[in-house]
Amino acid sequence: MVPADLLSRARAGDGEAFRELAESHRRELQVHCYRMLGSFADAEDAVQETMLAAWQGIGGFAEERASLRTWLYKIATNRCLNARRAASRRPAREWDMSQFQPPLPTPRDEAAWLQPFPDAFLEGAVDQPLGPAARYERSEAISLAFVAALQVLPPRQVAVVILRDVLGFHAGEVAGMLDATVPSVNSALKRARAGLQRRQQAAGHQPPAAGSPDEEAIVGIFARAWESADLDALVALLTDDVFIAMPPEPFGYEGRDAVARYWARQFGAGRRFDLVPTRANGQPAFGAYLRVPAGIRHAAGLYVLTLVGDRICAMTRFEVSVLPWFGLPRSLPAR
Repeated sequence: MVPADLLSRARAGDGEAFRELAESHRRELQVHCYRMLGSFADAEDAVQETMLAAWQGIGGFAEERASLRTWLYKIATNRCLNARRAASRRPAREWDMSQFQPPLPTPRDEAAWLQPFPDAFLEGAVDQPLGPAARYERSEAISLAFVAALQVLPPRQVAVVILRDVLGFHAGEVAGMLDATVPSVNSALKRARAGLQRRQQAAGHQPPAAGSPDEEAIVGIFARAWESADLDALVALLTDDVFIAMPPEPFGYEGRDAVARYWARQFGAGRRFDLVPTRANGQPAFGAYLRVPAGIRHAAGLYVLTLVGDRICAMTRFEVSVLPWFGLPRSLPAR
């Protein structure tokens, strides 16, 4: 329940009272917007718009119709739906495949706008109680594979499956948030589940628990092999159907042999990298820095590993621009 005095003060224009009411929900709203949009930067914008709209509309908030949290989720969801619809009208970027040396990358139906989500921003967001309808574990619901799968669904289906299966809101609550009927919500949920199931069957994996000895062992082997450019040790860690994605490029390298050839070219001419560990989307990640004989080591990107059992089934390389979100510099001093 919202404290009556805070709500009265907020309705009377007290900004501090409004912040006290709304700010406790900011982190979970940011995660919600990220799931819907697949972009950390766009999610931050959507949360800012949500808070502004909530401040402007707090006078009309009626607690007898919905909780403050549900009301904020309604605003955030609709801001994200508007953003998804606007993004769908952006022209797709064309790529000249002749610029690539063999092995040629494999086109994939992936979201070019996908960005990583820093684990540090999950604090205060994942401890909120889930509703009885929730079907996904918290770790699965923030993983890169799950967020990427959401991005290829129609916007309304994305909203419904997140609100129902991830957050556990009742169908009636979701219908109220989307100004829809319960049957239409249930229909959209059925289609969304079918779409996600097809994607998850294609990429199905069961990762070791975050921070577990099993995860630490795989990550440690990978880091040592990567920094020493031990291609044989790296390839031994891969599943047969491993895929390397490189957003915003809508393609990557699929299969152990293709990845091995790609890495061989990457480590060619004596190129070596230093890795700085971090975490993204509940998964192990590294900032990579190109090593030079003498001088500043410049960032080459952020790598996020997706694990299955004792193997790596996917790796996603993000551009250098995402590093500040993880507290990582764009360069390291000379060794």
